[in-house]
Amino acid sequence: MDKMNAAVVTSFREPPRYQPFDVPRPSADEEMLVDVLAVGLHPRVRSGAAAAHYTSTGTLPMIPGIDAVGQRPDGKRIYFLAGDDVIGTMADKAVADARRAVPLPDDADIVKIAAAMNPAMSSWVALRRRVPIEAGQSVLVLGATGNAGTMAVQVARHLGAGRVIGAGRDPGRLSALASAGADDMVQLTGDAGATASALAAAAAEVDIVIDYLWGKPAQEAIGALLTARSDRSRLLNWIQIGALAGPAIELPSAALRSANLRIQGVGQGAVTAQEYLAELPSLVDEISSGAITVTASTVPLADVEGAWTRADPPGQRTVLVP
Repeated sequence: MDKMNAAVVTSFREPPRYQPFDVPRPSADEEMLVDVLAVGLHPRVRSGAAAAHYTSTGTLPMIPGIDAVGQRPDGKRIYFLAGDDVIGTMADKAVADARRAVPLPDDADIVKIAAAMNPAMSSWVALRRRVPIEAGQSVLVLGATGNAGTMAVQVARHLGAGRVIGAGRDPGRLSALASAGADDMVQLTGDAGATASALAAAAAEVDIVIDYLWGKPAQEAIGALLTARSDRSRLLNWIQIGALAGPAIELPSAALRSANLRIQGVGQGAVTAQEYLAELPSLVDEISSGAITVTASTVPLADVEGAWTRADPPGQRTVLVP
């Protein structure tokens, strides 16, 4: 069988290593073998390669990578989602399914597309499919100092939010959110009382919360917002996307009886594949036009092991290039 170079995971406790691997073969009429041009090293990719994501099958060896920019045999460049969580996209070649791909404009910056599509997709789908935002509504982004959270601020503003509040721990990243479209910023600190007061003052009347943190910050924020809300019968949509601060919260039953709080998630299973795919072309257009921005740092795929063990600098996302 033909060989290619790939990032190969042979242990869930170790980073992938650059080594030869069998070239995958298309198995359906809609599939094609493409040359991979750029792959984002997303947190979701890291969790999958550690068997820590809820969709992991625990199969080894595996090639990580959930999406990529590739070049079809006819020369056309596409952005595509991986159809297999075992044989992913961090390789010289990958199998792309035409039903999970979108053609790219000729002038598209493929590195920015590879870097931005995954982190932007969560909030884009949340505000277009899960809880379609209405013009003028207000949004709190909990975890706004991460890459996906910062992009959520941009997405909310771009989709018509009248007011956007960003909450996060890093004061430097918080101060930069104004240029991304935030109207107000709240620093999450170890002082629970002060943080609750700041959240209540800035965001008690928001319509939508986009939550990348969960855990204790979300637990405390729910209490702070509902307690300070002037009309508890007015709907507060809480969209749960990430769990950077912990996988669980304690939620008193009274919080659900005494206020109009609706909690729902965005992720594989909560949103259909068809809904995700339907949003790809418009999101590609917004990233290509510069309406949604990201800072990308390229690393050769051959250096994947070193890139894997380095944290992305604040505000940047690593993109591997074969």
